[in-house]
Amino acid sequence: MDKDLLSFVIPVYNEEERIVATLEKVWNYFTANNYNFEIVVVDDGSTDKTLEKLNHYSDKIKIISYNPNRGKGAAVRTGMLKAKGKFRVFSDADLSTPIYEIEKLLDKLTSGADVCIGSRALDPSLIKEHQPFYREFMGKTFNKFVQLIVFRGIEDTQCGFKGFTDKAAEMVFSKSKIDGFSFDVEILYLAKKAGLKIEQVPVEWYNDKRTKVNPLRDSINMFIELFKIKKLHSNTEFE
Repeated sequence: MDKDLLSFVIPVYNEEERIVATLEKVWNYFTANNYNFEIVVVDDGSTDKTLEKLNHYSDKIKIISYNPNRGKGAAVRTGMLKAKGKFRVFSDADLSTPIYEIEKLLDKLTSGADVCIGSRALDPSLIKEHQPFYREFMGKTFNKFVQLIVFRGIEDTQCGFKGFTDKAAEMVFSKSKIDGFSFDVEILYLAKKAGLKIEQVPVEWYNDKRTKVNPLRDSINMFIELFKIKKLHSNTEFE
């Protein structure tokens, strides 16, 4: 990792309250540990002062901004394809999974995995601050539908902490089409379809009450998107 470039991608939408703290934590961690890194922040059509605050860090980060808002899936896809690193990791803007957990992902990626995803299901004791019970119930219910409708074998598709090699990222994200929150399921489905080696690692996780996910509207949209994934990629092929 001393020589290979690491890209850390952060999708943001109206994150003026916490983006500065996140950037400071990420920058300080990578600098202190002598990483060769780039931070790619994708502003997904924010309407608050997010972009203004990002511009204060324009000498340290790569900023991609567009309008109107397209969805988290679109933001992550844009960042992962614009990134230049041999290893590319995306993370939620709230750092619900602490930055130091990246070591677990990189360990797998440098040992032969094409994709490595953080999981809250492998070791629930690492969930240090839980979501409200209804959100946890909805998350578990969503995963049951993922298992029934799309694929089996991954018990936590929605943890926003995932890493890819450059080749895997370009292969998967160049084919992805879902702009909403079910993009995680889509990219894992594509990775499986492409025959990529996917590893899962247990990670620490802390709920942030300022989540942007609407429990009703977004849950309905995510459920609908599950039925689209196989249809969208019925003819998708990989070389």
